[in-house]
Amino acid sequence: MAGPHFRDGHPWMVDVGGKDPSARVAVAEATVRLPADAAAALDEPNAKGDPVAVAELAGIHGSKRTADLIPLCHPLPLDRCEVVATRDGAVVRFTATAATHARTGVEMEAMTAASVAALTLYDMLKSVSKGITIDGVRLLSKEGGKSGAWSASDPST
Repeated sequence: MAGPHFRDGHPWMVDVGGKDPSARVAVAEATVRLPADAAAALDEPNAKGDPVAVAELAGIHGSKRTADLIPLCHPLPLDRCEVVATRDGAVVRFTATAATHARTGVEMEAMTAASVAALTLYDMLKSVSKGITIDGVRLLSKEGGKSGAWSASDPST
């Protein structure tokens, strides 16, 4: 649906006012790859606290601030957000699940949560190594809304 501002080349926020609210869930992930010294530091006391726990908490907080960061993103009342870190050696994967009952989806909230968690882990370990990399930020799945369910594991959607 193109509005008059869009035709003029100006950004505009999509009007979701006519849509019925529905239950929506999105899951996203971000991957952090740690050099050996940073991976070892995860097992040691950190002056700022437990790096993974702080990162998980920061991800949840980030999800609640998505509309402040993404200019045309609608502010959503989140019913829940969970960020869980899993570690496989020198790789930490943050999986974020966001849920709401609203007129638009929570994909951006889930992706923001995963991204902020990854960035926070970098911040917690940057004194040990600047060679930490963040990659693989992506949507894994979403449910609800007009477009229904979608999964990254199903390439036909």
